Amino acid sequence: MTPRPACLDRLVAALAEPGGGEGVVRGRPPRDGRKAAVLICFFGAAGAAPDDLRLIIIEKSARLRSHAGQCAFPGGGVEPADASSVAAAFREAHEEVDLHADTVDLLGILPAAHVAATGYDVTPVVAWWHAPHPLAIGDAIEVAAIHEVRVGDLIDPANRLTWRLPMGHRGPGFLVGELFIWGFTAALLDGLITLAGWERPWDARRTELVPERFWHRADSERVQADLRASAPDTATVDASGPGATAQNEPA
Repeated sequence: MTPRPACLDRLVAALAEPGGGEGVVRGRPPRDGRKAAVLICFFGAAGAAPDDLRLIIIEKSARLRSHAGQCAFPGGGVEPADASSVAAAFREAHEEVDLHADTVDLLGILPAAHVAATGYDVTPVVAWWHAPHPLAIGDAIEVAAIHEVRVGDLIDPANRLTWRLPMGHRGPGFLVGELFIWGFTAALLDGLITLAGWERPWDARRTELVPERFWHRADSERVQADLRASAPDTATVDASGPGATAQNEPA
């Protein structure tokens, strides 16, 4: 069993504070949508620095009706048999990537956030993987690939950018190797990096179009319709400094 490293202490303390995680999901209040949960699972050595931590990221199947091809955290809808959002996140992670729930410790829970493209109110569950084991795709319909992403690569200003879609939506994103991380997942990463005190100044003026691999155009009309129905008409990024705030971003 690997003890939680001290570099996560500030994040854990912030999540334990009343309202401590509200800034991470800013601009996404729940809207009485169907409940869902995702698992944000850190792992690494006991004495790891933030740069050396890793996160489990999945790449969604290109065949899905929504979020096709996107990078995401393991997760899905809360089922009637789930005792809580935490239980749902652990169950979904087991179903999708064969993560064993007894190898994971809960670090905290973020407030539920609405995802316009699906209508879900999603509760992000933050955890520490204390006994890493081999992962495997458990649901090939949902998951195309499993990635273990180094937190240092997410923090690196050279890998940070503002993503955009042709219809104008944009937000903070990450380009790590071949992976383009955007939407709700990138917004959570951006907020958690800030909450943990790991952020380094980055240039939000660097803007790139989301590649086709990570945003399949077959899904674009429905995404745009959902966004028009649930979000304001403008889409802006505050490019004045780190931690840029995005509006109207699909998940």
